[in-house]
Amino acid sequence: MSEHHDAPKAHEPHALHEEDAKGPHDPKDINPKMASDIAYWSKEFGVTGDQLHEAIRAHGTHVEKVRAALHPSKAT
Repeated sequence: MSEHHDAPKAHEPHALHEEDAKGPHDPKDINPKMASDIAYWSKEFGVTGDQLHEAIRAHGTHVEKVRAALHPSKAT
């Protein structure tokens, strides 16, 4: 009965820790519902998850728009 609960999840391609290790789900768009995307882009931009969510709310999910909002001098 407990075999499903004891099974390791490392082999599942959708496991969040695997996504985080690989990088963002989409390199041009941030999915605010994916914890792995928030973790990756927060680290990439040097901001907290809350700061990233606020920038996404104000500017959308496109990486370059969020980058420009968070770091205007570093935007391309």
